[in-house]
Amino acid sequence: MRQLLPITALLLATNVASSAEGSPGITVPTSLQPFVPTAPRCSKPADLKPILAFAKDNKREFIEGVDHGLAQAAKDNHLEYRVALAANDSAKMISDVEALRTERVGGIVVSPVDPAALAPSLQKAMWSGTYVSTVVAPPATSLLNAPQYLTGKELGDAAVAYIKDKFDGRADVVLLTQDSLQFLTPRFVAIRDALDTLPDVRIVADISPNPVSKEGGLATMRMVIQAHPHVDVVLGADGVVLGALQALREAGKDRPDQFIGGIDGEPEAIAEITKGGPYKMTVSLNSPVFGYAMGQHAADWLEGKPIPQAMDILPHVITAQNLGDYQKDVANPGAVYADPARRDAYLRMYGNICYDSRDQYLNFPWSSEAQ
Repeated sequence: MRQLLPITALLLATNVASSAEGSPGITVPTSLQPFVPTAPRCSKPADLKPILAFAKDNKREFIEGVDHGLAQAAKDNHLEYRVALAANDSAKMISDVEALRTERVGGIVVSPVDPAALAPSLQKAMWSGTYVSTVVAPPATSLLNAPQYLTGKELGDAAVAYIKDKFDGRADVVLLTQDSLQFLTPRFVAIRDALDTLPDVRIVADISPNPVSKEGGLATMRMVIQAHPHVDVVLGADGVVLGALQALREAGKDRPDQFIGGIDGEPEAIAEITKGGPYKMTVSLNSPVFGYAMGQHAADWLEGKPIPQAMDILPHVITAQNLGDYQKDVANPGAVYADPARRDAYLRMYGNICYDSRDQYLNFPWSSEAQ
């Protein structure tokens, strides 16, 4: 029997590899257990080049942070690093991914322009053995997401604590939403749930700016001020909230005791927090840290190591008090990843997958909050 074991293992590996070709992946929503890094190793992918590529939709600050983390991980793991910029062109992104697959690139990270249109190309890359990681949208060998309700809850709870402390539980609030983007709606459900705990809080405007940008926030807040010139609290994504702050300043309605808070950790928001005034906090999803994690997982994949099927980006509250530590982490994400305590403050990992089980990729919109 001992002589048969290596042959049995070889046959098993062959069967798994062949079943991966054309596999639809896991299409039914499934709960994932915590990632087990000590799980047995797998085969190393054959004939893949030690190249990590980032197919990115555009150059917004959040995505540039992912780029920074990936580049550092590639350098630390002796992988060639490439960037393919689609500039919001879905057809170009598909062409870029197909070219990377044809070249047998070992790892591809994607921030999709059009997830549905790109999905067949990503599946073909995974069938060929390439590591594929995506920001939010399936399919992916390892899928990245943010617990959206928790993200909104961090901002909502902070606003409630401030209202209790500074305004004796009474405040007029403007909520600038992104409810047109379905996957972000839990953020604003959480904020409303938090505000509902204070009976004397009045939401004077609950509206989604169009466009969802600084310009949209500026235009929307100008209209709100006409009807409600007294505002104590403004909440939403950093981009639109920064526009709202500009409108308040133009109208002479900004005050140092206001609570203006956002989500995304944008540099301009951080600059406002640094100089003091009404902008009190932002909730950041530290993109350099999770970018580094995806790059490290690509390197582990090529070595036959197990990697997580999914990762949560944990929301991180940035205030004037902890800004310095946060900026150090952004600058050196590799050091954060190497320190389990610091890494666990930003990331949570779920499920196990490796080259031999690559047909078990996620092909549904996974979220830990749905488990």
